[in-house]
Amino acid sequence: MASPLDDTDRRILDALTRDGRMSMRTLAETLHISRANAYARVERLQSSGVIRGYRADVDPVLSGLGTSAYVTLNVRQADWRSIREHLQTLPGVEHIALVGGEFDVVLLVRAADNADLRRVVLDQIQGMAGVISTRTLLVFEEPEPRPSQ
Repeated sequence: MASPLDDTDRRILDALTRDGRMSMRTLAETLHISRANAYARVERLQSSGVIRGYRADVDPVLSGLGTSAYVTLNVRQADWRSIREHLQTLPGVEHIALVGGEFDVVLLVRAADNADLRRVVLDQIQGMAGVISTRTLLVFEEPEPRPSQ
């Protein structure tokens, strides 16, 4: 079991969430801790899996993915693991969640246009073994994410 996070760990996570490219020197100065302490804590947070990685925050529309949809799936429960593995290989599937309720899986799918979205949903997802049904909810507008405070 991972050790609990203390206040300094949480402040490190907050700072790196706001700016994942922050140098260790800046992180240490911002939090008023030594660079050695900052390095050790970040290394521990990475090795324990709390920090899973660093990524660019890419605008989907400006990067050519102008159509987005939430797609819900009903699946045969015995096929969930193989369905998840296949979904993870599909370009445009940005988020996958197994959920409880009237459907089993929720996906966030980004595509170049409606024809591309149609191809992903109707040809690739609905054609998977174990997928019983899908429902597509087209996204009309997404507010820009708020910066972390």
